[in-house]
Amino acid sequence: MPLERIATRNAEVGDGLSVRRALPGKQRRMVGAWCFLDHLGPIDYQAGGGLTVGPHPHIGLQTFTWMLEGEVIHRDSLGNQQTISPGQVNLMTAGGGISHSEDSPPGRGGRAHAVQLWIALDEAHRHGAPAFRNYPVLPVSDRDGCRITLLAGSLFGQRAPVEVFLPLLGVDIALQRATTLEVPLDPVFEHAALVLEGEVSIAGESAGPGMLVYLGSARDAVSLHCTAPARMVLIGGAPFGEDILLWWNFVARTQQELADAVHDWNHGTRFGEVHGSPSRRLVAPDVAQLKLRTPDR
Repeated sequence: MPLERIATRNAEVGDGLSVRRALPGKQRRMVGAWCFLDHLGPIDYQAGGGLTVGPHPHIGLQTFTWMLEGEVIHRDSLGNQQTISPGQVNLMTAGGGISHSEDSPPGRGGRAHAVQLWIALDEAHRHGAPAFRNYPVLPVSDRDGCRITLLAGSLFGQRAPVEVFLPLLGVDIALQRATTLEVPLDPVFEHAALVLEGEVSIAGESAGPGMLVYLGSARDAVSLHCTAPARMVLIGGAPFGEDILLWWNFVARTQQELADAVHDWNHGTRFGEVHGSPSRRLVAPDVAQLKLRTPDR
């Protein structure tokens, strides 16, 4: 299967912070159950800047935050407050409804570099109870000049502890010098790679930040090559067998579900309260605007 090169688009989160949005897009809406992929930074910010995403709701998904540099404070309607640091994953399961905020630490400047993903929940799990967990330790291995951090699923004989409900792969690969790395793949999965820093040849296709390379399925391996240090994430999963609607921060199956979620959030019901965030509470846009089903947090 030929590779697809998919340019990311600029999007804004919170109070005007720019990110590169790789999923969803017109060419490719999902990779397995992965239905959203933002690359933030790296950026340096002054006190009061950084990530300022005020309280907002979710349904039907898991939010998956992978921190590379800096810190972000997560607060949610279950009462959790968790600072995520480099090398950690925050996983929040929305189920039938949860709200949360994401803020850089107040009162000081800093640096931010992160990857934010969403995982669509299948019918068996999307109405379940909400939950949150921080994963401070993930499997790390060194191979052929690369430091490989397993974020989800299994690779190179290791398994990530992050609790997901569908067959998935997520891996951060820091190529620390000029090198070639062969990564085994599950041919049942579809896969995609996003370069975060530097330049990487992915199955012979050169890519840098701002380009998602979709590998498709039926591959049992992919070759990665670089001539200088670089960093990338590789995601994959079994093709998602259900049609979904994405609108704002919601993943649903019908427009009525989306309309109900918008109403409940804007009227202060169902999603609970988030306490302690310095950022403004977000307002859900009217679902009548639903066109391309592309979320904008």
